[in-house]
Amino acid sequence: MKSILLPSLSLSIALCLPAFGAEKKSVVMIAGKPSHGPGQHEHNAGIQLLAKCLGQGAADAVDAKVHLNADWPSAEELSKADAIVIYSDGGKGHPALAADHLAQLGAQMKRGCGLVCLHYAVEVPKDTGGPEFLDWLGGYFETDWSVNPHWTADFRALPQHPISSGVKPFSTNDEWYFHMRFKKDLAGVSPVLSAIAPDSTMSRGDGPHSGNPTVRAEVAAKTPQHVAWAVERPDGGRGFGFTGGHFHAGWANNDQRRLVLNAILWSAKAQVPADGVASTPSESDLTANLDPKPGKK
Repeated sequence: MKSILLPSLSLSIALCLPAFGAEKKSVVMIAGKPSHGPGQHEHNAGIQLLAKCLGQGAADAVDAKVHLNADWPSAEELSKADAIVIYSDGGKGHPALAADHLAQLGAQMKRGCGLVCLHYAVEVPKDTGGPEFLDWLGGYFETDWSVNPHWTADFRALPQHPISSGVKPFSTNDEWYFHMRFKKDLAGVSPVLSAIAPDSTMSRGDGPHSGNPTVRAEVAAKTPQHVAWAVERPDGGRGFGFTGGHFHAGWANNDQRRLVLNAILWSAKAQVPADGVASTPSESDLTANLDPKPGKK
């Protein structure tokens, strides 16, 4: 009997193991260099916190690899990524614009890799990175069109989407960018967080990041502004943009954190739990790995 049963059992195990391994997705997480004052733009601490939370609530779904201080992953590592997460400064200093990084990202997007950009990382110059981010992410911060005020956004309702699994309505004060440049008619784009921006967001004069006639008209008309969104691309890839994350303390909000963790899984095409990705960072976790920023207040 052993000579008959054991080969069958071995074959069963051999078939199951590769299938299980194939389900675990690779997520490459890139943190930008230190920026702003203490507790703000804490890219290194934020990426490490999110990676730890993924280990708490989604260790069986994703394998997160962290790169700090704008250290760019190798071509081999990028080629194996199911999703790439960037949390960094943007504009002309965006790490995606250094060397041939934009072309490297393009190669991964073409094969259907996911892309997640957090806070300032959603901004790239209109002519260098803008067309690419519009395609890969579904939308981006375009200067002289989008704005970056600090305000308390009240997210009273969330859409039916895997990214909102287990997330309850919440409200946080942040530098919530809005009036993003989206794909025409929101093609393939699903707004995830939307709120009505108060009149106070237009207190500054017109400028590349502060205001323009079009956004002023929308705020006056109480048009809901989308500050987080998901896109499903024609190439089969997925993208997620999140404009909050200026304040590191925001990651203590369970719903904000869960939403972004869910989005990372979704962008990597991993199964999002019905109740979302659970995580319980301690107070010490939330203050760990902060960048030394002497002399800044």
